[in-house]
Amino acid sequence: MASLQNQSEFETQIPAEILIARLIQLHARISKLESLRPSKQVNTLFTHLVKLCTLPSDIDIKVLPQDVLHMRENLILVCGQAEGLLELEFATFLSKFPRPLNNLTLFPYYGNYVELASLEYRILCDNGVVQPKKVAFVGSGPMPLTSIVMATHHMKSTHFDNFDVDEAANDVARELVASDSKLEKRMKFVTRDIMEVREELAEYDCIFLAALVGMNKEQKLKIIGHIRKYMKAGGFLLVRSANGARAFLYPVVDEADLPGFELLSVFHPTNEVINSVVLVRKPLFY
Repeated sequence: MASLQNQSEFETQIPAEILIARLIQLHARISKLESLRPSKQVNTLFTHLVKLCTLPSDIDIKVLPQDVLHMRENLILVCGQAEGLLELEFATFLSKFPRPLNNLTLFPYYGNYVELASLEYRILCDNGVVQPKKVAFVGSGPMPLTSIVMATHHMKSTHFDNFDVDEAANDVARELVASDSKLEKRMKFVTRDIMEVREELAEYDCIFLAALVGMNKEQKLKIIGHIRKYMKAGGFLLVRSANGARAFLYPVVDEADLPGFELLSVFHPTNEVINSVVLVRKPLFY
């Protein structure tokens, strides 16, 4: 019975060569766009891309030819830009509502964030992180949905410091949260490059690293190494990664990329959630 089930699962997988051919076609169309700002054409292309990358696949990005790897790097960059523009547009639009936080469901990927936050909180709870006093979210953007969902549904007494390099993004995020006085007291927005934040990192029980902080492997490893150096011993780092075809949307963080940490949990989604979740802890004696 098990072998039949495995065979059935294998048959529903998209072969790597077909997946790559479709990704090349989509990348060519996306590359011709005059702007990545939300529009019918932009939204349609990126919706196709996300759907394609969440299909079951056995693709291994470690063995891809160089030209496909270059395409992947470019796709991650344009996805990051498009995601930032989409969030900025929606956050600006929502900030005009009297109670913007009551209308977050208008954001097209809101359900994914709710599901991912719920999953991350479950992983944290399983490893003893239930109601941390202070949390940092690195790369919060104009629409800090993870922090908002975590603060309102899971970590109801936790203080959140949201770090982003973009002051304009933080301004819009502040405006969203300012509509809820209780939440505003527990949420701060800091415009700084995380590589310039040092001793303060030791204040946090848990640090979240957004998927698009460090757009390539080299940058990502530098940031993780910096956080490890300054975070407190026994502190937790939750890193968002990607697996399989989802690696064409976001950078990948492997176990080998986390030296000096104790690996606690790795989760790879198989539903509409995009990001993998890697939880590590800095040892007490390091």
